[in-house]
Amino acid sequence: MPRILDRIMDGLDIETFIVCSSEEEGRKLIIQLLKDWGFNDVDIVFSQFQGPGSRIRARAYVHRSGDYYGWLKPLDKEDSTS
Repeated sequence: MPRILDRIMDGLDIETFIVCSSEEEGRKLIIQLLKDWGFNDVDIVFSQFQGPGSRIRARAYVHRSGDYYGWLKPLDKEDSTS
């Protein structure tokens, strides 16, 4: 069975509200979360501190331009049925 991440074209976006004391703390926490999930190439797309925390959208890159794209590999026979 192939890794599902191999089928992602470029990146994985996550948007959430993190309870924190500042926008900077919220940014650090979302980056740490994505790194804990195994992503090393991470960007903050949007961040807005409001009330008890920050609304944050972050992108974890699976493939950047010029990378080896997992989705270019031919599908296995068992993959084509799903």
